[in-house]
Amino acid sequence: MATAARPGLFARKPHDVLVRETREDSEHGLKRAVGVLDLTALGIGAVIGTGIFVIIGEAIGDSGPSIVISFALAGVTCLFSAFSYAELASSIPVSGSAYTYGYATLGELVAWIIGWDLILEYGVSVAAVAVGWGGYLQSLLESLFGIQIPSSIANPPGDGGTVNVPAVFLVLAVAALLIYGVRESARTNTFMVVLKIAILVFFIVVGVGSIDGDNFSPWAPNGFNGTENAAALIFFAYIGFDAISTSGEEAENPRRDLPIAIIGALLICTLIYILVAIVAVGLAPADKLAGSDAPLADALKIGANVGSWASDLLSLGALIAITSVTLTVLYGQTRIMFAMSRDGLVPRWVSMLSLRRTPARITAVFGVLIAILAAFVPLTEIAKLVNIGTLFAFLIVNIGVIVLRRTAPDMERSFRVPFVPVFPLIGSALCIYLMTKLEAVTWLRFGAWLIIGLAIYFLYGRTHSRLRRGEDPIGVDGEDPDDDGGPRFSRDPSGAAGGGDPVGRPRETDG
Repeated sequence: MATAARPGLFARKPHDVLVRETREDSEHGLKRAVGVLDLTALGIGAVIGTGIFVIIGEAIGDSGPSIVISFALAGVTCLFSAFSYAELASSIPVSGSAYTYGYATLGELVAWIIGWDLILEYGVSVAAVAVGWGGYLQSLLESLFGIQIPSSIANPPGDGGTVNVPAVFLVLAVAALLIYGVRESARTNTFMVVLKIAILVFFIVVGVGSIDGDNFSPWAPNGFNGTENAAALIFFAYIGFDAISTSGEEAENPRRDLPIAIIGALLICTLIYILVAIVAVGLAPADKLAGSDAPLADALKIGANVGSWASDLLSLGALIAITSVTLTVLYGQTRIMFAMSRDGLVPRWVSMLSLRRTPARITAVFGVLIAILAAFVPLTEIAKLVNIGTLFAFLIVNIGVIVLRRTAPDMERSFRVPFVPVFPLIGSALCIYLMTKLEAVTWLRFGAWLIIGLAIYFLYGRTHSRLRRGEDPIGVDGEDPDDDGGPRFSRDPSGAAGGGDPVGRPRETDG
């Protein structure tokens, strides 16, 4: 008897399969408890972090006062990719972000590569900002109370310490909150987002009355090339809005709310960044801010003549911002791994849900691993992997929009990217351009990580893939087997015979 051929490495998982899986498993899947306000706050929480509090000092040496234009250019660059994310998130409202979109448009192998890439990007990002959180905490405690944390427990080896205890505390506390519940995590993040926006508004209001127009001249001391180089650096202050798309299965009304949140969060962050940049440049000459670790605080000291309390307030804002980024990015990482586990590409036990319907196991595992990374590894160089990983994800999403328009022209799209394929091609070109600006060592590290990922895929994922094993309720090319005995699988993520739900209660199989 002939055996049906397995799908190839580039077999696509039809979008209607992805959506149907979440609908059929709605009773035992992730909990839909996040509204449009929480989703928008999720995006703002992931974007506004250490970037705005330090990026001006790093970039203004290249751009001078034209850093205002640099922020606008970086925002426009992200907008093209945000459009693509919005269309795919509204069309395929499931967990997984670019991994899931890659699976639906470019095939399993590409999906695995981008998923593996995102795991690195998100994990290193959380570890890096957690290390920064420890530094701000030490600065604030010393300023307010004269307490100095010993460097041996405040810094990792290589940075003058033994273990970074504050970073470990932050990561584990955030992981515990995520395990406790998505609604509680979203509400906490929304509260932190309101606080950090309020502190940035405070900076704008206090500083705007002391702006000196002379500080805006010369406008672009290094010409447009300097403005452009600063924009390439500032681009990474926008990283994070894509975390919204990982919450597709927990959004209350994903087709409507996800596009609003993705584009809305990006526009709000861009406006805040530009206003902060205008005030900072107006308060202090560019050469005074260049290289500063706390450019906003220094700008107030130089131009607004305020006391140390203002710097303390901005340090508090940085602590809140970093905590919010840690929460939202770790959230996104666990949802991507949840989607990969459900597809069988990694062991299915990692997608087991707690009684509160959160992916507790994988959140705990990632929390511990990232805490170890933040505790013992200096991340100055490896953090650059975040940049290349993000740009690669953006590239896949832009291409995915073009492919899905051709392969599924009639699918439901509550948001459509205008001027396809022009806008996605522009987004792709901008991503490729910025990737060429990265150092060769970053490409080598990224390549090494992908080689490890490919080894795991061919040794495990390829043989355990539910798509390749014919376990999806719809055929590889999207044909419905008319429910006449075609393969249908239990939603038990552990793969146990007979079907049990993620928290161990027996349930009826789908077939």
